Amino acid sequence: MTLLDQPVGQLARQLPGATRVFHDYGIDFCCGGRATLRDSFAGREADLARLVAALEALPASQPGERDWQKASIGDLVDHILARYHAVHRQQLPELIRLARRVEHVHGERGDCPSGLAEHLEVMHQELESHMQKEEMILFPLLKRGSGHSAHGPIAVMRFEHDEHGEALARLMALTHDIQTPKGACTTWRALYAGLREFREDLMQHIHLENNVLFERAASEPPVSSELSLTSPIEGGVA
Repeated sequence: MTLLDQPVGQLARQLPGATRVFHDYGIDFCCGGRATLRDSFAGREADLARLVAALEALPASQPGERDWQKASIGDLVDHILARYHAVHRQQLPELIRLARRVEHVHGERGDCPSGLAEHLEVMHQELESHMQKEEMILFPLLKRGSGHSAHGPIAVMRFEHDEHGEALARLMALTHDIQTPKGACTTWRALYAGLREFREDLMQHIHLENNVLFERAASEPPVSSELSLTSPIEGGVA
């Protein structure tokens, strides 16, 4: 099977550094991870050869980058909590503060991201709710080795990840793909730098869960029968 016929989520798992290439080419490897590379790049065939060449040129490993496919589920969950959950809780309040300032001072400019602060506030609320569900219900279940009993919660988390992807698309539209406009002040530049970092972090976060953690959990055999098929958690996370 050629690279073009493989799901982008699988390529993101198997090729160290592939996510950076996908970022450069605007390919959704987190929420859209089940689509093939060919389908994800539809309409941009002129650049297809360069994309494939960039992937084929990737080294077998990235310095200092851990292969999370080989880590235990417990270690992967702990990494997600420390690297992404904790970081998002720091990022979003500051991004909201900066967005409010930019909208207040530069609201008369046509390129001002009007509505961005409100959108980020909604993202903050929805992401916080999502992370709490994972922390209180799904992650403890997975760390106990009961991933086979978590199909319902995982399905809910995947659905909410899709919603986060739609929110990122809205963020990109509000900010013209997070392109800093000419003559932007220091606060505006700091806001957009922070937005780019947040977007990359959230995409990597969702990728690790959708394409690594959830796939691993679904494939691991049962280790206990502590949860019955009629357990309330089977139906969802809320």
